[in-house]
Formats: sequence, structure tokens, C-alpha cells
Amino acid sequence: MLNAQQVQDVIYQGLPAASEEGLRIEEVGGRRARVRSPFRPSTLRPGGSISGPTMMGLADAAMYAAILGELGRVEMAVTQNLNINFLSRPAPADLIAEAAILRLGRRAAVLEVQLFSEGNDEMVAHVTGTYALPSS
Repeated sequence: MLNAQQVQDVIYQGLPAASEEGLRIEEVGGRRARVRSPFRPSTLRPGGSISGPTMMGLADAAMYAAILGELGRVEMAVTQNLNINFLSRPAPADLIAEAAILRLGRRAAVLEVQLFSEGNDEMVAHVTGTYALPSS
């Protein structure tokens, strides 16, 4: 298992754009992860809402963080499927992703992510996804 700082280091090494965007792994453990994407005005789409690709990227990073926190350095784990339901308009604030591993098998992990705007308990998006795991 890796702690939050170690997971963040692995992600920054493998995907330098995550560092440039300021993505922060706040917590990992217990088959869960909490990840923050700081608000950036460049992520707004017309109408003032945070873009869908921004929310999808955060959800994907949160799933990866939960897997790294549970399994250690499995850099070759990859997204196999991601499904997102946009529920409400996110505020122009930091986005918080709370990921949980629902099922962990030898070849795949099934996860769920809830996305929130900082300071608001109303979920802005619900995500489910599957990660393909490398063979040992």
C-alpha cells in the first residue's frame, strides 16, 4: 500500500500534466481515495460551468489513486471503462472526488466516484469505472 504523498508522486511522475494542474491526493486507504482539483478559470465552459472533460479527468485520477493506494505501484493499471452522469452544475470552486473500490479482482477493479464542488454536499457527478490491472 502507498500513502497519499506516494500516490501523488507516482501520478506526477507518470503524468506530469497532473502536477501542472495542481491535482492533489488528499487521502488514500481502506480501498478509497479523496482527490482535489484546484479551480482554474481555464476549465470553465460557456455558461460558467466546469467542463465535462475536467470532471472526467478528476474522476479517472481518483480511481487510479484508490488502486495505487490499495495495490501499490501498479503504474500499468489502465482505464477500461468510465461512465459519468452529470447531476448538477458545479460551482466555480475546487472539485473534490471521492473514489471507492467496489470490487477488486485479479484482472480488473470496479470503482465508483462521487464528485462535489468544495463547500457543497450536493453531488455534481456520479461516476463508475473499470480499471484493467496488469498481470503479476
